[in-house]
Amino acid sequence: MSLDPLDRPGPRWGVLSLLFILVYCAAALWLGGFLRYAQTLGELSGQDDAQATDAIVVPTGGAERIEAGLRLLQAGKAKKMLITGVHKGTSAEMLQQLRGQYAPQLFACCVELGTAAEDTAGNAAETAAWARKEGYKSLRLVTAAYHLPRSMVEFRRFMPGIELVGQPVFTGSVRLDEWWRHPGTARLLAGEFNKYMASLVRSRLLDRRK
Repeated sequence: MSLDPLDRPGPRWGVLSLLFILVYCAAALWLGGFLRYAQTLGELSGQDDAQATDAIVVPTGGAERIEAGLRLLQAGKAKKMLITGVHKGTSAEMLQQLRGQYAPQLFACCVELGTAAEDTAGNAAETAAWARKEGYKSLRLVTAAYHLPRSMVEFRRFMPGIELVGQPVFTGSVRLDEWWRHPGTARLLAGEFNKYMASLVRSRLLDRRK
């Protein structure tokens, strides 16, 4: 007994079913990747501070990052520190006034400001040019823990021949231990994970073209 043609599933339903399956698979992959990313951030810990590098680089984005970089610089763990992505109206003297516990000589001799970068890729490009000019072979990258994975991808893309040491900075406003209980942190991590994946894809596509 044949079905009424009106009762048979048409091509349109087949396409919709395929689209649903694709969307479901993409969502499942994204969720799995995001959960792994969030778990990895929660497991991060500070690198061995005893390891010295030629220089320290700090992308702007939080006072805690600069503070962590200055502590390492003052402890003699690097020759110089670059703060990249600084507003053009900011000077080293202004930063020194905000961080009065550090001697002015530290800023005068060892802290440089980069004002060309506007995003993470720009931070990496600005740092690469600075490292080449100074002849540095190793850098400690000091940034927020949630920002570190993407930063490492971008910095390695621009500086494949330089040793990079990641230094995660943790703040009380970003609750990595129980991020699912804090909507603000969850939104921040989801957005950063999307940017991280975009950086990975871009980096691998560019590597294939070489």
